[in-house]
Amino acid sequence: MKQAAFAPGFRLSVVDVCVLFGGTISAIVLSMYVWWWGFIPAFVLAHFFLFCNIGRIARPLELIWAGVFISLAGTTIAFEMPGWLVTVPVSLFVTVVVVVVEMRKPSYHGVGWQRINPGLPEWWEARVAEKDGG
Repeated sequence: MKQAAFAPGFRLSVVDVCVLFGGTISAIVLSMYVWWWGFIPAFVLAHFFLFCNIGRIARPLELIWAGVFISLAGTTIAFEMPGWLVTVPVSLFVTVVVVVVEMRKPSYHGVGWQRINPGLPEWWEARVAEKDGG
């Protein structure tokens, strides 16, 4: 099995650009009908960019954020409670918590990793050696 290359920091693929472009167009078009129809995909898209390209957040933390946002946004849409004035700040608070938790890991490899996690190359080498059986 081929090992992944050591490539920390900002990342942007063709697929990411396509998702960002399509999502932005969708958010703009939807917002022309109802503001929150456009807000929801724009908010999620911004988090996709932050989590996948800038902070390189681990999947379980992404799923925690998604669960909180879907629960709050879903109940706001269905029952008009807790409302967007609660949903947005709570979701942003969870965003900050998720990013801080990720940045404190020895595996943090997002933007600024050299300053935040200078031990990353050693952690990576130990992980690669462990997977190679050595």
